[in-house]
Amino acid sequence: MRWGLVGASTIAAEHVIGALRAAGQQVSALHSGNPAHARDYAAAQGIAAVHDRLEDLLADPGIGAVYISSTNEKHRDQALAAVAAGKHVLCEKPLAMTVAEAAGMVRAAEAAGLVFATNHHLRCSGSHRAVRDLIRAGRIGRVLSLRLFHAVHLPPHLRGWRINDAGAGGGVIPDITVHDADVARFLLGEDPVAVVAQMGASGMGQGVEDSAMSVWTMPSGAMVQSHESFTHPFAGSGFEVHGAEGSIFARGVMTQLPLGEVELVTASGRAAVPFPAHNLYVQGITDFLSAVAGGGQPAATGRDGVASLAVALAVREAARTGVRQLVDYGRSA
Repeated sequence: MRWGLVGASTIAAEHVIGALRAAGQQVSALHSGNPAHARDYAAAQGIAAVHDRLEDLLADPGIGAVYISSTNEKHRDQALAAVAAGKHVLCEKPLAMTVAEAAGMVRAAEAAGLVFATNHHLRCSGSHRAVRDLIRAGRIGRVLSLRLFHAVHLPPHLRGWRINDAGAGGGVIPDITVHDADVARFLLGEDPVAVVAQMGASGMGQGVEDSAMSVWTMPSGAMVQSHESFTHPFAGSGFEVHGAEGSIFARGVMTQLPLGEVELVTASGRAAVPFPAHNLYVQGITDFLSAVAGGGQPAATGRDGVASLAVALAVREAARTGVRQLVDYGRSA
C-alpha cells in the first residue's frame, strides 16, 4: 500500500517511516504546514512528492492510508479530511483536543468502513504483551494495584511546542499521561472510573505542565498510581503490577525501543520473564495492515485513542481544580 504522511515529524523520521518500509509499504507523499521544512525533510527521507495543500495529497487515488503526526490541534480536521477522501488513518496520540472531537473522528471512519488506529506504540512491545499474558493467566491472582512511572528528561530536539504551546496540545499530560492511560487499559482490560491528580511546572517551558502525578480508581477496585514528567534525567521508567498472589516488576520498558526487563515474584520465588524483542512500530504497522486486510483490529483502535484521551483530560482537570473527576468517555454521544 502507498502511504501519505501528514506532518514532517521527528517520530516519523526516527521510527514510523522505517517501520512502514520494513513492513513492505511505500511512503509516497508528504504534507506539512511548513513547506520549506517539508521539502528538506522529504529529500532526507527519500519521499518523492511534497504537497503544500493537504487536499492535493488526499486527491491521489493511489494513496491508501495516511499517518498523521502533526501537532495535536490539527489532528481532527486532517483525519476527517482523510476519511472523507477514503483513506485509512493511523493517527498519533492524543487523537484530538477534546473527547467529543476524537469520538467524531472515529465515528466518521467507522461510518465510511475505514480502519482508524491510534499510534499507541507501547502496547505493541513484547514486554507489555508478556505482562498482559501473565495477568490474564492468573499468575498474580486478583490485581490489587498498578504503579506506572514514566518520568523522563525530554531531549532538547523534542521540546518546542510540547513545553511551550498549550494551543498546540503541549504538556506532559497529553504527551505521556495519555500513553500511561493506554498501558493501564491494555494491561488490566478495564477503564478508569475516576481520578485525583496534581501537576506542576519546573520552568523547562512556559504555559504547560511538565510533571503530573495521579491516582485512578478502576471498576474492579484496583488502584492505579501514575507519574509522568519531562524533567527527570535519572528516574528510569517502568511499571509494577501487584496482585493477591504475586507481583510483576517491569523496568525500562516505557520506551520506543524493545528494551528493559520483566520479573515475576510469587511465593515460589523470583523468575525473569522472557519477551520478544521485536520493533514496536513494525508490530503496530503489521497489525494495522492486517486490519485493513480484514484480519482483525489494529493494535490500538480509534476507540482506544478516545479512551486514553478521556483519562488524560480527566487527570488535567483534576489537577487544575483539585477535585476528583469522573472520567467522561463520551460514550452516550
